[in-house]
Amino acid sequence: MIPWLEPTARPHFPDTRSVLTEPPGLLAAGGRLSVEWLLVAYRQGIFPWFGENEPILWWSPAPRTVLYPDHFHASRSLRKLERQQRYRITRDQDFTAVIEACAGERRDQQGTWINAQMIEAYLDLFEAGFAHSFECRDGDELVGGLYGVVLGRVFFGESMFSAVANASKLCMKALVDSAEFELVDCQLPTPHLHSLGAVEISRAEFEQALDRWT
Repeated sequence: MIPWLEPTARPHFPDTRSVLTEPPGLLAAGGRLSVEWLLVAYRQGIFPWFGENEPILWWSPAPRTVLYPDHFHASRSLRKLERQQRYRITRDQDFTAVIEACAGERRDQQGTWINAQMIEAYLDLFEAGFAHSFECRDGDELVGGLYGVVLGRVFFGESMFSAVANASKLCMKALVDSAEFELVDCQLPTPHLHSLGAVEISRAEFEQALDRWT
């Protein structure tokens, strides 16, 4: 059993060391997706992730997948694409379009965890100045992007999409090139993230980084 968080209470989460081993990283259920709850969660390395018709589920997986900007790997093809200046990178110009595109169906997965409740919550975070997006445009057309939450010098990446090859990678390169962040939280490992230089670190190391940079 996991703790149930009352939505009427002040945001408070269990010790992250109490997560379940199966499913790995599940910490608690319930609570709210308000700005206040989300900020408390992110500062402790906790994030929401749940399906349609499920209660809000809160996670703190370990090891944690992160990307140190200095270790970002830009492939030769990505650097070549950037030099061509075919695409234009913008920031916070169309957060809604980015999150809705990230929520769209993809060939490699069924359904999406970015449901209407999640979209509304992150739009509230954007309006409050804590969520941000990077957009990749071909002319006026949005062809890629990513979004996440920013606290201090940590970018908590949530999702990305590409309608053309390498569009989201161009956005990630713009993010790390901004020199604003010491750490990019990628949450869970994927081959795509590893190709960009992401690594796994322990929960203790991750939470120490949050104490230092958020």
